[in-house]
Amino acid sequence: MRPNTMTRTLISLTAVAGIAAGGLAGASAAAAQPAKQTRAAAVSVKDVAPLVVNNLGLSTTQARHVQCWIKDRWNYDGALDGQLGTGSWKAMQRWLKEHWGYTGKVDGIAGKNTIKALQRDLKKYHGYDGKIDGVAGRGTKAAFKDFAASSKPYC
Repeated sequence: MRPNTMTRTLISLTAVAGIAAGGLAGASAAAAQPAKQTRAAAVSVKDVAPLVVNNLGLSTTQARHVQCWIKDRWNYDGALDGQLGTGSWKAMQRWLKEHWGYTGKVDGIAGKNTIKALQRDLKKYHGYDGKIDGVAGRGTKAAFKDFAASSKPYC
């Protein structure tokens, strides 16, 4: 081996050994320290963003009309932003629970039972002629658009 190559190899090996030893030393020191405990920050429900936005085919303008209606009639206190999120659906579920046979939790999730209850209203007042099946298909979405149009005067 050439002297330069030998020197470089020796220096490289020494550097690797030093880095490894330093890394291990740092790791053992870190492992020896007790874990710091942190407290969770208090967060109000209004500070949390909606979990899911589900406009069921409505434009933001149409969804805003629905929000105006639930604000006026069902204690919706969220933004009139045309995004039917958790707060909007909770207000809808309160209405559906009182009038349209919704039996689930008021959790703001537009699931199958929420859609079934909505379909009952849509069938009676907004031209829905499909099954009460909890599936927000084309007919449900078209009738929901009619519902939104009837909500426009509340804005």
